[in-house]
Amino acid sequence: MRKQIPNIVTLLNLFSGCVAIVMAFQGNFKAVVLWVAAAALFDFLDGLAARLLKSYSPIGKELDSLADVVSFGVAPAAAVFILLRDYSLIPGYLEPLHPLLPYLAFLIPVFGAYRLAKFNIDERQTTSFLGLPIPSNGLFWISYCYGMTGVAAGNEYIFYLTAGLIILMSLLMISEIPMFSLKIKELAFKGNEKQILLVVLMILFVAFLGIAGAAWGIVAYILLSISTYHKDVK
Repeated sequence: MRKQIPNIVTLLNLFSGCVAIVMAFQGNFKAVVLWVAAAALFDFLDGLAARLLKSYSPIGKELDSLADVVSFGVAPAAAVFILLRDYSLIPGYLEPLHPLLPYLAFLIPVFGAYRLAKFNIDERQTTSFLGLPIPSNGLFWISYCYGMTGVAAGNEYIFYLTAGLIILMSLLMISEIPMFSLKIKELAFKGNEKQILLVVLMILFVAFLGIAGAAWGIVAYILLSISTYHKDVK
């Protein structure tokens, strides 16, 4: 039974993602944020439990990817779908395509699934990442949708921004751009400077901008990863 604890936690991640999808289609973006945040917590705890109990298993690895593609791929995509379908002002010349345009959102789980499959067979990503991790992408989108529901209906440029970000963020997930891991290995500042700076920035963004500030935190994560990588290379 002890060996199944990490798998049970992973399944709680999956359950949270399923509830988040339902909340998205009900237009309850605050609940989407809460349930995806719960999924992210379980995603962290399953790995922690596996390390503490020394109960790594092939089935655990597969379950983790399946849960992640639902919680951080399909659930955020459902929120983006509703944002585009029900809340966004579509430019006039694109109005005939209005019923089809929201389906752009499902590029998010498509690229997310490919990113996870790539990660699972890539031995280079043991201590850091190549490409944007799918949980970070998912957290970006749920906070983005929460922040945009009040303004998307009054500005058609929000549609262009959303469509462009869907493509950009999807490509970032499967890119070869190095991204640092958020795990803090030791309780010391040295060696964890980027992680600590990101935590501080995330707290400040959320404190001043609310839930929508989390999206800016993910942007900061991407920019920090790119800028510090170039410094390391030099």
